[in-house]
Amino acid sequence: MIPWLEPDSPFPDTATALGADSDAPGLLAAGGDLSPARLAAAYRRGIFPWFSDGQPLLWWSTDPRMVLPVAEFKLSRSLRKTIQKLLRNPTFEIRIDHAFDEVMAACAHAPRDGQSGTWIVSDMCTAYGQWHRQGTVHSFETWIDGALVGGLYGVSIGRMFYGESMFARQADASKIALAALICFCRAHGIDMIDCQQQTAHLASMGARPLARSEFEAHLSTAVDQSPPPIWSYDDQYWTFLDRSV
Repeated sequence: MIPWLEPDSPFPDTATALGADSDAPGLLAAGGDLSPARLAAAYRRGIFPWFSDGQPLLWWSTDPRMVLPVAEFKLSRSLRKTIQKLLRNPTFEIRIDHAFDEVMAACAHAPRDGQSGTWIVSDMCTAYGQWHRQGTVHSFETWIDGALVGGLYGVSIGRMFYGESMFARQADASKIALAALICFCRAHGIDMIDCQQQTAHLASMGARPLARSEFEAHLSTAVDQSPPPIWSYDDQYWTFLDRSV
């Protein structure tokens, strides 16, 4: 039986999350709320909400955790060529936080392999929209010819970035936004992007599983590093594309 969180309940020890032999590996607790304070307390410990319509609010701490070490990002030859071509296109832009609500809505409706419905339910959109307006959640956006064609959003605390979801309306548009995020992270000393769930798509770009204990050890210092980045994109960041640090 997992614990039920009351409004003032702290999160339980992440070591008590359900194990790999359960029907819901990583499930830690249920209940609570999606206030910015509760979300901040969760993310600082590597805990995240994930639930569907009709379910209670569920909190997770997976072991292992899928992470993308920024230095290990795999830039494919085809994506490099696409970015190089776009950089010669005056209508191509990477924007940060220009259309956050549209990005999150697009992520909520993006198709997922083998899944119907979405975990980005209306309560999540409301909560993360509020957190965005407080300066903690950010969107990276690919714009071409004045149109938003792809992007991603995630949570930033200290020098840690937690990737949440991505979408594309044109081929490679979400991957381009991710490459821009990698450049931004390299420029600002952010060493790791949390990916939460293991997928072959993320693995193809350099993400790999990391033991919960190692992930939490990284968080223990990264979330308190300051000052936080300035959330605007400079085209000079593209010079970090082929750098590991």
